[in-house]
Amino acid sequence: MSLFTPFTQRSLVLRNRIVIAPMCQYSAIDGLPDDWHLVHLGSRAAGGAALVISEATAVSAEGRISPGDTGLWNEAQRVAWQPITRFIRGQGAIAGVQLAHAGRKARAQRPWEGGGPLPVGQGDWTTVAPSALPFDQGWHTPQALDADGLRKVIADFRAAAERALMAGFQLVELHAAHGYLLHQFLSPLSNRRSDEYGGSFENRTRLVCEVIAAVREVWPAELPLWLRISATDWAEGGWDIEQSVQLAQQVKALGVDLIDVSSGGLVPHVKIPLAPGYQVPFAARIRREAHIATGAVGLITKAEQAEAIIANGDADVVLIARESLRDPYFPRRAAHLLDAQVEAPVQYRRAW
Repeated sequence: MSLFTPFTQRSLVLRNRIVIAPMCQYSAIDGLPDDWHLVHLGSRAAGGAALVISEATAVSAEGRISPGDTGLWNEAQRVAWQPITRFIRGQGAIAGVQLAHAGRKARAQRPWEGGGPLPVGQGDWTTVAPSALPFDQGWHTPQALDADGLRKVIADFRAAAERALMAGFQLVELHAAHGYLLHQFLSPLSNRRSDEYGGSFENRTRLVCEVIAAVREVWPAELPLWLRISATDWAEGGWDIEQSVQLAQQVKALGVDLIDVSSGGLVPHVKIPLAPGYQVPFAARIRREAHIATGAVGLITKAEQAEAIIANGDADVVLIARESLRDPYFPRRAAHLLDAQVEAPVQYRRAW
């Protein structure tokens, strides 16, 4: 039974291959996680997942997607995360955090409020990007980052990683996907710079590599570091799977342990061929050609589907997102269907 075999990442052993993907809740105030986040993340840990990764957590106030994002840019936020990571670990799961900067997609409404750019006067802050190109028509025009701004971004990721460790997180995932800041630097569609951070593949990947190096300086060698990427922009002239393989090879040498393989998000109005497991071939190719562990995510909803991904060697872990929103106990249901064993909390064992 492949899905329920342990998986080792540096000093950590995941009890199975099921990971709860980062899912924004847009429910924080001033970046502070609260009871909602405790129950939301804690229930997935009690549900049997091996690793629970918090939502995209901003490394700076200006890096928030929305005013409701969680953060790790100050000490109050670090303290607020501690009971959540303690509970996750208490259920036998690993507590992970996704560190993120939204770049030009920052300052957005929450999804249930429309998801577009925030109207003037509702949480105004200056957004930044590699180039002064808005995400879409009607969106604010970001400020192109200068040298000081780039140094601040790198320092913010580094400081957030330090706080994450003190908050009790055991794994960091850096968000370089879905059209957020690090992804914006990777893609020629959003990066029109003519300096050492734009143009060639080496230049466009420079910021991602510098962020990884800065985080690795403060993130313990015995703990894993993951990188989420969009394997393709699904748009002509954009970031693609060939570049993704090359980036994976590059960051492996910098201390990245796994590539969490998603896609899209950089430009609007693209046609994505949605189907069950539609991103799995990207994870499989990166794993095969870059010789690095990968995670598969995207419309993985059935136990047998998840089992096949691991058994076939297409990925090392599967990340469950919306299916986990529908069923926090997906790992336990999957174990039942696959005739595997997952230890339940003592309070629940009489039901298993």
